[in-house]
Amino acid sequence: MANSSSFSEFLLLAFADTRELQLLHFSLFLGIYLAALLGNGLIITVVACNDHLHTPMYFFLLNLSLLDLGSISTTLPKSMANSLWDTRAISYSGCSAQVFLFIFLFGGEFSLLTVMAYDRFVAICRPLHYGTLMGSRTCFRMAAAAWASGFLCAALHTANTFSIPLCQGNTVEQFFCEIPQILKLSCSDSYLREVGVSVVTTSLVFVCFIFIVLSYVQIFIAVLRIPSEQGRHKAFSMCLPHLAVVSLFLSTGTFAYLKPPSLSSPSLDLVVAVLYSVVPPAVNPLIYSMRNKELKEALRK
Repeated sequence: MANSSSFSEFLLLAFADTRELQLLHFSLFLGIYLAALLGNGLIITVVACNDHLHTPMYFFLLNLSLLDLGSISTTLPKSMANSLWDTRAISYSGCSAQVFLFIFLFGGEFSLLTVMAYDRFVAICRPLHYGTLMGSRTCFRMAAAAWASGFLCAALHTANTFSIPLCQGNTVEQFFCEIPQILKLSCSDSYLREVGVSVVTTSLVFVCFIFIVLSYVQIFIAVLRIPSEQGRHKAFSMCLPHLAVVSLFLSTGTFAYLKPPSLSSPSLDLVVAVLYSVVPPAVNPLIYSMRNKELKEALRK
């Protein structure tokens, strides 16, 4: 029975066996990766360089773009390199680093989306107190708390996952090191500690989800009370991009980690992994720029 301590590398899932399909996979992922780099890079540059965008909403958007860039850079480059060089290997330390960074950035992004929901709630439901409640020091602390929560979650999950003995080989049935796929390699009953940590994390995620839902319930009630149609339209325009990003993030992530075992299959797991790890970082900049006149104007300048 092989133990995880005897592994020097893991073998990731190969998208294709033929050289032509490997190059096609590399080209598709390269296009998505460049689009994510361009979109998030533009948002970061525009928000950082434009004084008119130095507001809490755009400060949090800048942080979201940084997290998106980090998360997609954690998974895609290694997968593209493996297809280009016709290999499946990732080192043990590389796999543990990939797990840590992905959970760190994934958890930080969800925490930041919760903070952004609070920002929208204060802006629409408590507009007279917005300057007091969302001062620059407060915004910095909330952003730092979001990053710190992701770091602590990642440290806990990574330490637990890679302390579990692995007895089922070193082949990970995914294009990046994903915790559920690594746990499939564990010895019987040795993964229960990680399951316990996952239950705690899921409970915290559920609390954040309830907070977001309650915030938007109050936001929609406040918006419907606005007498002018133009005012309602402006308020909805402020909230819809964030709501769309939250919906995309939660729907793909929830289905990936909470889907019934009966629905699990290698092809479905692969598609779902691409949906929750690749699509949101590439699509988020487009969602935020579509209905944002200030951001569009800053991009033109």
